[in-house]
Amino acid sequence: MFWSWMRHGLAAGVISGVGCWASAADALSLRLIGSYEIPTGTMFEGAEFGGISAIDLGPDGVFYALSDDRGGEGRTPRFYMLDLDYDGGGFHDVKIAGVRHMRDLGGEHFPSEKRSVDPEGLRFAPSGNLYWSSEGNFSDAADEFVQPFLREMTPEGAYVRDLAVPGLFNYFDNATAGARSNKVFEALAVEESGAIWIVNEDAIFEDGPAASLEAGSLVRFTRFDAETGRADGQFVYALPAIPLDAKEGAPFAPDNGVAELLTLPNGGLLALERAFAWGRGNTIRLVSTGILNSATDVTGQQSLVDLELTMMPRELVLEMGPEFEGVTLDNMEAMSWGPDLPNGNRSLVLVSDNNFNDSQRTLFMAFEVTGLAED
Repeated sequence: MFWSWMRHGLAAGVISGVGCWASAADALSLRLIGSYEIPTGTMFEGAEFGGISAIDLGPDGVFYALSDDRGGEGRTPRFYMLDLDYDGGGFHDVKIAGVRHMRDLGGEHFPSEKRSVDPEGLRFAPSGNLYWSSEGNFSDAADEFVQPFLREMTPEGAYVRDLAVPGLFNYFDNATAGARSNKVFEALAVEESGAIWIVNEDAIFEDGPAASLEAGSLVRFTRFDAETGRADGQFVYALPAIPLDAKEGAPFAPDNGVAELLTLPNGGLLALERAFAWGRGNTIRLVSTGILNSATDVTGQQSLVDLELTMMPRELVLEMGPEFEGVTLDNMEAMSWGPDLPNGNRSLVLVSDNNFNDSQRTLFMAFEVTGLAED
């Protein structure tokens, strides 16, 4: 994988090889079971349903799905309870079973009349509480400037605590230092041990340029100790170049980023890379990765430029182009393990964030998973 990273033109540091990786990618196989759509504009309890940026199967057998609604559109930041009806033969139905609202440190709902958070990641803790991440809000207006965070809440949405996110992920000027606007904590995973993982979606300014058509970028996988709430490890992952260019006249440039994470039974991680090119569509890659004993721990390093790094491995499990087995992909951002199928195999669910855009929809995709190592 070292050579493929170098072909993508990653020049921010000297990258050494990763050695042997006991990857799940060699045996892991995904079969699309089916898909289901909820149209944009669907209402539930007086608010528009959508913006699903994270999903996790709860201990009660219900899927908890986080909306990335920031407030400011007359809607309060919230998460949903969903009943997903699928089996080995197809995806039959999605029912919205309920909605709850995240609460701030004072126990109040976040405001609906202004942007105050950008909810992106959601995972259950072993305790039954939930971790959630916010990308914050970079703005030139002082009253709208909010830093990213990683937070714990109860299943009812009540505040429990903030975890100590390293300051290098804070917004500064969105030009020379700190995090890039809207490119922070999309991805969140929790190990059975309780350890928490977050990833910045694209490189912070100190670590080099953002992903482009010519080159990838370097992002940091940061691990937190659940007891102390502090980061206890940080490792570097090479995001590849953007696979497709936007059509001529596009209103914005194409992008690529790490949008979601799951833990694997073998101790590794399954990453969802999501790329979008206007007029061309979405490219979704599921990638097996993890930590090797030789991977460089960059905790405390303010920049990755000119460092000699041993990277995390990157083994492709599945790549889906704008069209995959008859399904037009959308902005896939959410990923969760699902219940076992009738044949005993594990299931996997992906969900798209429709951005509350009439040209998009909330797309659910269910997969049958085989080849998962349990040791």
